[in-house]
Amino acid sequence: MATRTKTTKDRPSFRCTECGWQTAKWLGRCSECQAWGTVEEYGAPAVRTTAPGRVTTSAVPIGQVDSRQATARSTGVPELDRVLGGGLVPGAVVLLAGEPGVGKSTLLLDVAAKAASDEHRTLYITGEESASQVRLRADRIKALDDHLYLAAETDLSAVLGHLDAVKPSLLILDSVQTVASPEIDGAPGGMAQVREVAGALIRASKERGMSTLLVGHVTKDGAIAGPRLLEHLVDVVLHFEGDRHARLRLVRGVKNRYGATDEVGCFELHDEGIIGLTDPSGLFLTRRDEPVPGTCLTVTLEGRRPLVAEVQALTVDSQIPSPRRTTSGLETSRVSMMLAVLEQRGRISALGKRDIYCATVGGVKLSEPAADLAVALALASAASDTPLPKNLVAIGEVGLAGEVRRVTGVQRRLAEAHRLGFTHALVPGDPGKIPPGMKVLEVADVGDALRVLPRSRRREAPREE
Repeated sequence: MATRTKTTKDRPSFRCTECGWQTAKWLGRCSECQAWGTVEEYGAPAVRTTAPGRVTTSAVPIGQVDSRQATARSTGVPELDRVLGGGLVPGAVVLLAGEPGVGKSTLLLDVAAKAASDEHRTLYITGEESASQVRLRADRIKALDDHLYLAAETDLSAVLGHLDAVKPSLLILDSVQTVASPEIDGAPGGMAQVREVAGALIRASKERGMSTLLVGHVTKDGAIAGPRLLEHLVDVVLHFEGDRHARLRLVRGVKNRYGATDEVGCFELHDEGIIGLTDPSGLFLTRRDEPVPGTCLTVTLEGRRPLVAEVQALTVDSQIPSPRRTTSGLETSRVSMMLAVLEQRGRISALGKRDIYCATVGGVKLSEPAADLAVALALASAASDTPLPKNLVAIGEVGLAGEVRRVTGVQRRLAEAHRLGFTHALVPGDPGKIPPGMKVLEVADVGDALRVLPRSRRREAPREE
């Protein structure tokens, strides 16, 4: 049987007794000081082991653990509570990241004021602004409370000192990349500094039973700045998303040890601050008395929340050899796929040489395949200058063969459409339970779906050979 080869750590070394020079094998003469007979075996390094220490708390059966200490407390903002799984758990550390100017500081300042009370103090630490600047924002959004304490600090030891003085139930740090520890080398925001600051605040939160909200910066790619270890250390990771030119803001749960990770909170940003939207579907619809060609409604799922959104398409004669393909809120690649499917499977040849503009209403982004059928119908309606029937929604994924595939959550989507007053729907086969009073047409392919367009006004160009 072959013997095990010694590793580098197990191999003994040799050292010169005169100058201390080391080598992996014995030599008669030291290569450093040139002395003869001074190289001797030094031996393998000692194996280090950790001796058992004194435990802080004894292990108990899991059924005897008191779960009341992990009861969530409301933040005062229902949409944020929805994403957090009911509220903030004592000792939980939440990381909120988002693009600059999306409204992170505004949202957390509102949370700080609403969560403050006689029994629960809130400490807001700002490292990016002065205390007077934060006070001006608090006056604008009416986020003032006698139990909300404010401090501008960038030193970790000073932040820990404020914790001892105020003894808050909720700490908000804006942001973790601006605070530095004097015991660690490096500029604020560096990997070592972020790791040390986050570790110290997490330890303080667990020891005091204090909830902590950390604001995190993002890179140009949208990822959270700093070491990936930061996301592993915290209990909850939230992404604050939204186009700065639109009113809608979404708080999306990425990691949550206390609740679901597919929840989404909807907010509307305006001059007086940011407010939660319990029914945001109205932002994505255009109310009309008569249907307009090139528009189709669909129901998208943001996490587990169904939202009714409107897809608009416009086709015009192109003035250049290469027609334009412009999209907003939709993936350009999926729109191009729907154009190819309509031309090949739907026998609509008027789209190839025309400029195509396709967009969503209200700044919502539709990236899931369930919106394919609505995009295809909107393009076909625009090409034929024929409006779709009123109060119609289309749900389904379209394949390259023209088939309409099933998607997840069809029953929830239909229930949301029925709640908002829509009476007709195009869905793939086997949709499940249908809301009472709603007419659902099951379609197998794009050809079946295009039959909803009135033929009397359809203006399809002849297909070229």
